Amino acid sequence: MHKKNWMTIIALLASVGLFSACGGQETKPDEEPVAPTPVEPTQVEETTTMDVAPSSDTYLVVRGDSLWTISGKPDIYNNPYHWPLIYKANRDKIDDADLIYPGQELTIERGSSQADVDAAVNHARTRGAWSIGVVEESDKAYLAQ
Repeated sequence: MHKKNWMTIIALLASVGLFSACGGQETKPDEEPVAPTPVEPTQVEETTTMDVAPSSDTYLVVRGDSLWTISGKPDIYNNPYHWPLIYKANRDKIDDADLIYPGQELTIERGSSQADVDAAVNHARTRGAWSIGVVEESDKAYLAQ
């Protein structure tokens, strides 16, 4: 057979999935592709410890920010459920945890104890209903801890 005929046969086999253009390996018809496992948008990988020595940084709030989105940033806590840590550290600057403003400078505390992280995550998960402009009773209870 001529080279052109072989190339046509290979192209035809590749188009029906019987021949890989990357090395000529046959596919196995009894193997089905494995679909990736879907991840729910509410699933967040939990961190078990904060490996940073106690210190603090600042964060300048920009339009569209919330404590949830700030806390989820990789350079902040990399976990949105840690937002109560920011709220507690800034209780003198934030009245309502659901209402922050562009231009606010927030303190980001580093090196929180595991007990503080656990309390923050528990509060974030069990906070209950919220509304803008009202300090929820559950937020007051969390700040009192």
